[in-house]
Amino acid sequence: MSRRRGNLEVVEDDAGKATTYRRHPQGGGLIGPGARVAADSFIAETTYVEAGACVGSGCRVGRGGWIDRQAVVGDLVFIGDDVYVGRGAVLGSRVRVGSHSRIGAGARIGHGVRLHGDSLVPDGASIPDAGRPRGASPHTRKSHSQDSGLAA
Repeated sequence: MSRRRGNLEVVEDDAGKATTYRRHPQGGGLIGPGARVAADSFIAETTYVEAGACVGSGCRVGRGGWIDRQAVVGDLVFIGDDVYVGRGAVLGSRVRVGSHSRIGAGARIGHGVRLHGDSLVPDGASIPDAGRPRGASPHTRKSHSQDSGLAA
């Protein structure tokens, strides 16, 4: 059940516990107690940002989303519609998450990473920054000419 009073909305869960959310000025998303959302970010009307979560500057979060407690979303992040960001998850700057995706609790998503729609990042998973080399380090191959003194 939900009751609206000006810029505040009181939402009751199934157990009857009421939580008061405030509406974010850009988009009207519901911001829980103690959550921090930059004023220049856009949080769509039907999205919840739970207590203790933090959303950085220049972000855009689509409809029907849920950013759970203690999650951290970096600057300039785009999150599509119907995306769940789990408790304590961390998204770096310039991350793009496609619609209908799920990011598990405690997951770490590096800067510049792009996740397609319907992506699933398991609890505690870690995705390194985009552009960061993975695996064995590259090596250069030395070419030997006839002048190098090596016989062919």
